[in-house]
Amino acid sequence: MSIGAYSVRTPVISWLVVVIMVAGGVFGFQKMGKLEDPAFTIKMAKIITQYPGASAQEVHDEVTYHLEDAIQKLPQLKRLKMSVSRPGLSDITIEFKDEYGAADLPNVFDELRRKITDVRPKLPPGARAPIVIDDFGDVYGVYLMLRGEGYTWRDLYDVADNIKRQLVLVQGVRKVSIDGEQQEVVYLDMSRSRLAELGIDPGTIASVLGSQNSVVDAGNARVGNDYLRIKPTGEFESVQEIGDVLISSRDRSLVRLRDIATITRAYEAVPIKLYYHNGQPALSVGISMAKGQNVVEVGKRLNARIDELQTLIPVGMSLEAVYDQPAEVEKSVGGFIVSVAQAVAIVIAVLLLFMGLRSGLIIGSVLLITVAGTLFFMYLFGIELQRISLGALVIALGMLVDNAIVVAEGMQVRMQSGMKALEAATEAVGKTLWALLGGTAIGILAFSAIGLSPDNTGEFAGSLFYVILISLSLSWITAVSTTPLLCALLLKPGGPSQDLDPYDGKIFRSYRRVVALAVDYRKVTLVLVMGLFVLGVIGFGQVKSGFFPASSTPLFFVDIYEPEGSDIRKTRDDTLALSAYLREQPGVVQTTTVVGGAHQRFTLVYDAREPTPAYSQIIVRTNDPDKVRPLQLLVAEKLRTEAPWIDPIVKSLRIGPGRDAKIEARFSGPDATMLRQLSEQAEAIMRDDYEAVDIRNDWRSPVKLVTPLFNEQVGRQLGISREDLGDAMKFAFDGMPAGSYRDGNRVLPLKMRASESERVDVDAIRDVQIWSAVLGKTVPASSVISGYRTDWENALLRGRNRIQTIIASCNPAGELATPLFERLQPRIGAIELPPGYSLSWGGEYEDNANAQQGLGRSLPVGVLLMILTSIVLFGKLRQPLIIWLTVPLAIVGISAGLLATNGAFDFMSMLGALSLIGLLIKNAIVLIEEIDQQIAEGKDRYKAVLDSAVSRARPVVLAAGTTILGLIPLLSDVFFENMSVTIMAGLGFASVLTLTVVPTLYAVFFNIQKEPKEEAG
Repeated sequence: MSIGAYSVRTPVISWLVVVIMVAGGVFGFQKMGKLEDPAFTIKMAKIITQYPGASAQEVHDEVTYHLEDAIQKLPQLKRLKMSVSRPGLSDITIEFKDEYGAADLPNVFDELRRKITDVRPKLPPGARAPIVIDDFGDVYGVYLMLRGEGYTWRDLYDVADNIKRQLVLVQGVRKVSIDGEQQEVVYLDMSRSRLAELGIDPGTIASVLGSQNSVVDAGNARVGNDYLRIKPTGEFESVQEIGDVLISSRDRSLVRLRDIATITRAYEAVPIKLYYHNGQPALSVGISMAKGQNVVEVGKRLNARIDELQTLIPVGMSLEAVYDQPAEVEKSVGGFIVSVAQAVAIVIAVLLLFMGLRSGLIIGSVLLITVAGTLFFMYLFGIELQRISLGALVIALGMLVDNAIVVAEGMQVRMQSGMKALEAATEAVGKTLWALLGGTAIGILAFSAIGLSPDNTGEFAGSLFYVILISLSLSWITAVSTTPLLCALLLKPGGPSQDLDPYDGKIFRSYRRVVALAVDYRKVTLVLVMGLFVLGVIGFGQVKSGFFPASSTPLFFVDIYEPEGSDIRKTRDDTLALSAYLREQPGVVQTTTVVGGAHQRFTLVYDAREPTPAYSQIIVRTNDPDKVRPLQLLVAEKLRTEAPWIDPIVKSLRIGPGRDAKIEARFSGPDATMLRQLSEQAEAIMRDDYEAVDIRNDWRSPVKLVTPLFNEQVGRQLGISREDLGDAMKFAFDGMPAGSYRDGNRVLPLKMRASESERVDVDAIRDVQIWSAVLGKTVPASSVISGYRTDWENALLRGRNRIQTIIASCNPAGELATPLFERLQPRIGAIELPPGYSLSWGGEYEDNANAQQGLGRSLPVGVLLMILTSIVLFGKLRQPLIIWLTVPLAIVGISAGLLATNGAFDFMSMLGALSLIGLLIKNAIVLIEEIDQQIAEGKDRYKAVLDSAVSRARPVVLAAGTTILGLIPLLSDVFFENMSVTIMAGLGFASVLTLTVVPTLYAVFFNIQKEPKEEAG
């Protein structure tokens, strides 16, 4: 008994399956996780190592080199993505191989730490312990700012910390992070001349303070039956007590510290990182969600808890959202659900219009059951509702009805001819069962390259494959089980006459004549088709290419790069002035500024820049996505005309993987000076092109360096070392460490420095006093310094895979990078490279290549399986060959569609093109299977070709039509627009060609000729 006959004979089981799928779909939809964009694992880590006092070259040679040598021994390492050696700091970013997923990374991080620990003995004495940052990819989907005018940074932090302790307890919250806390310091300002007069060495003061406030273990003593802990007094209970410390002067008299120093508790004079929200000082509060959570529901719980916590926030402070992922998800998923509903309504309307009320209701019901079942299994397999998975549902809608149309069509024709429902189900399902299964399998395999691609891009779009896999599998099951059940229930059997031809309508007769002409004049047909194919290929060469589009979220970024070496306070002032200007513009809702580093990662694709005092970023939110681009142009022009020293990047929020610069020319080699020269040549070529903007290199400009020329011989005579000179210089300007002051859960550094009047005078560097151990007094720095020299040094050195690398980059003034890249590539490629130097290309070119390489590794497997499936399905070679010859015809429609809409063939378009393979093969399989069956039944071969083409015309046209029309709602989504055009145009053109080319090729391959008496009509 066939599956269809079993469903009709035992309806209780069939209805039970339907109820389970529908109820499971409703339940799964309510409970499944919801995200805006699909998650993908950031398979990277950072290793940060401080080496105070070292130049960028010394950091590179003495720290970065050894760390990279150890890291490269990791078997899981894909590449050393970037190393940045700055004065006093090594920053290495590494990337792991694609095959290591989120579950594998903790073990990989552990092995990385062991490698780093093993190399520590090779690091120089002044280098501090390397820090491995393995939460580099944490995403804080709810990104808040706590701001308050007139409050201290400590006031803000205390409130933020209290909020953090409450919010981390909310169900579904994994982590809460506070950033922007300002370090409190106890400053001891002293006059250098006064210290010299008293003969007091600042090092002595530092030694006394360091020992005075340290925690002392004085042991325990038995007193009777008690064993008591001994704790000496002398610890600082307040900042004021620090002034009571006694210091011995040169004449052995004791001086209280407050008599020679002004002691103040303040914040670090030169901050490391600052946040401002709408111009007011702020701290950022990032909230990360637990994996697999319904982000919308977690957001509701968070909002409710935040409302309750408002009483903890003093008047004048406010906690405001910069990015609210739950709200964005609710809006995005809600919009997509509307798109899915619109697509379902369109598909059902088409079915009702072209198949009649009863058949339309049958197939529409099967479609809804299949969609519900898909949601149920998505929930069971942990696939969240997000942009890609919901888009996959819309893409699949047309394919979901394909199988049901074929079965319903077969039963309808048979029942209209007088056949009973049970017999009609047996025959209709039996004749198409394996063809539909093979076509469905090939349709699934067409998307397998996406699901099997191991890189980030494949992981990002991977849910597309899994949703297609689930939905198409269910569509075959419901087609051969639920469809016969509903047909038996709703379709009425016709009369006993067997002579009624269901394909005798005017449209069918016209189509039959067209097919007959194509078959009869097969050479002309094939020449015309080849001509169209050639035109399609030529047209495709004119189609623009891209990677991922920008997001439609109404916010954008302004990255500000001051000249390298700038004071962070200068960066702050310029950035706050620009943010104030932006808030005056119509449509700007808020500005959120970070100075000295990057924001916390609030979206997965946010590209966090390395911390540097010369960098800042403003997040600008508008009330309308259409205002983003005009504002971007406005701020770029203002900076160009009024702040030419600033090097800005104005950019939109991205969807999917990518980077700031769309075009990158990477020069690698051993010598930093030569690399700069090569980069300058490339940048000059970029400036020659009117479309190139944001032109820069990632080494930035060299910075000035003050070099005191130390006389080692005199220094030895006076007992003064280079370290003593360094400490004296630090004391004279920045301040030198002198222990710590413990205040509850805070530890405040003590810093000694020269008085303000002496610090601000740079010329006073010549009068810096240095303690001479031999003379027992201070001597001027000029005693051991023969002079001063102003040098230039690299602010940083970058490397990739252990080779020094500089990147010259730019962006196109328009949206797409390909035309600009095609103009620049030959000119930059013509730059003569010295031996040992190389040029490679990054940016969008590399991202696209990596994505295609990932697909390229998995695509051959999918294509091979599709070919084998088609061969196994027919057990012959000619039929599969006919099928695969029709696939390239899709390029005709793809080229026409993208050129007509001025669209780009981007990554999502490529996925759409892959999906077309499955759609076209599925249609061709059904048609050729019907031809084979009719010939096997003894029908004249020529007539079988024509009859089969006519009998399969409606299923093919309806399947293509429902797919095309069902994609209309996605045309308004910037992410899916190009993919929708690719599928709609490609499928439309290819389906029309398939209905004529497949019968023609079949006649050619099997040498089928029209009999003299055979007529087309």
